[in-house]
Amino acid sequence: MTTPASPAADPASAFPPPSHPRLIVPRRFADQRGWFCETWNAARLAGQGLDVAFVQDNQSWSARRGTVRGLHFQVPPHAQGKLVRAVRGRILDVAVDIRRGSPTYGRFVAVELTAAGGEQLWVPVGYAHGFCTLEDDCEVAYKVTDFYAPATEAGLAFDDPALAIPWPVAPGEASLSDKDTRYGGLAGFESPFAYDGVPLRPELVTP
Repeated sequence: MTTPASPAADPASAFPPPSHPRLIVPRRFADQRGWFCETWNAARLAGQGLDVAFVQDNQSWSARRGTVRGLHFQVPPHAQGKLVRAVRGRILDVAVDIRRGSPTYGRFVAVELTAAGGEQLWVPVGYAHGFCTLEDDCEVAYKVTDFYAPATEAGLAFDDPALAIPWPVAPGEASLSDKDTRYGGLAGFESPFAYDGVPLRPELVTP
């Protein structure tokens, strides 16, 4: 009697869905000259369940340690997913679940991204994003899935006690833009993002 073959497992099923934050560490190929790596490969990441199309690349430079940028997001119809990496220095990168109805609403993941290590954080639509520089002279690059649309940009206060994010700088000592100082907290915030059934989990590292 022949045993039917088991269906082949979907390789993407071993990875988090695209609506969940993900830490990506591209492989580096080193030799006596230094190293080379692909910082983004659409086909490879699509095979791991992250099938997204980027339309714009952004880059920021922060002069001082303790600079905080965030917490930012764009509302529909121009909501953005982001793939963030440090290209100089180190940052603490944060993604906050702001999907209404989510059992992990208001919770966050925080990870250190370094130019030396090449780590990247995927921040899906439905998450507020921000980072704090951990040293002077930091540059951060990120790819986004929709164009910058000023009429849709929004944010939350990075130091909202309801979030309790352990930033590595005291709120009164953080270097902020004027705009970021005016954002409010979760109280009274009406999220435009719907929960899709994927709660935030602490596991971020790509298998």
